[in-house]
Amino acid sequence: MNRGALVIAALCGVVVIGGIALLVSRRDAEAPAPAAAPESEAVPAAGGAAPPPPEDTPDTTPEPDPAIAGSEAAATPELGTLHIDADVEGASVFIDRRYLGVVPVTAEAIAPGPHQINVSAQGVDGVSETIDVEPGPRSLTYRLREVRLDARVSVVHRHGVGSCRGVLLATPDGIRYEADEGDDSFSVALGDLETFEVDYLENALRLRVRNGRRYDFRDPDDNADRLFLFHRDVERARERLAQQ
Repeated sequence: MNRGALVIAALCGVVVIGGIALLVSRRDAEAPAPAAAPESEAVPAAGGAAPPPPEDTPDTTPEPDPAIAGSEAAATPELGTLHIDADVEGASVFIDRRYLGVVPVTAEAIAPGPHQINVSAQGVDGVSETIDVEPGPRSLTYRLREVRLDARVSVVHRHGVGSCRGVLLATPDGIRYEADEGDDSFSVALGDLETFEVDYLENALRLRVRNGRRYDFRDPDDNADRLFLFHRDVERARERLAQQ
């Protein structure tokens, strides 16, 4: 083969190779680029934490049932409030043996039901009572200066001839004897008592009405202590009445 033929063959080979390279480059240029995955569908890498939900994610927590909420509120009892006062300045108040303060004073958040109230002051008789507290406010005023007397004792009334049984009753209005039988019952005002005393040696309680009769009472069981307690309560009331 001569030199001219070799040159021509080499030029043809170059042309063919160049055409093939041109076709490959055009095909790569025209191929579409891969689409990027959406951000919401991004998959975390292995072992990584899951991405947080978008801020506008709707709240799926169920709302409370009004009927159930109402029943729970009804199950909680409403508490009571006590406004306590007295006719003696500085009187002390106790509720269920717990010191509350001096009048006027307010006790809040008291559970409904029975509660013990004690009001006391120096120089006067105190008051002790049980009250039923109800829901809501309530005002209580205690009159410590008021004379209170409610005493009784079983006795044997000795007459000039014989005796009878009965009961001696004492209130601020006076002393009343109620005989079990017969017509020996009587009453006398506390201010009309001329003599009122206990005789321990004779186991007797004696009283005399001013400008009137004298009465002699004994304890059915010869227990002078019961007569003494009755006499003490009456004498306290008489002293209080005399101070008014």
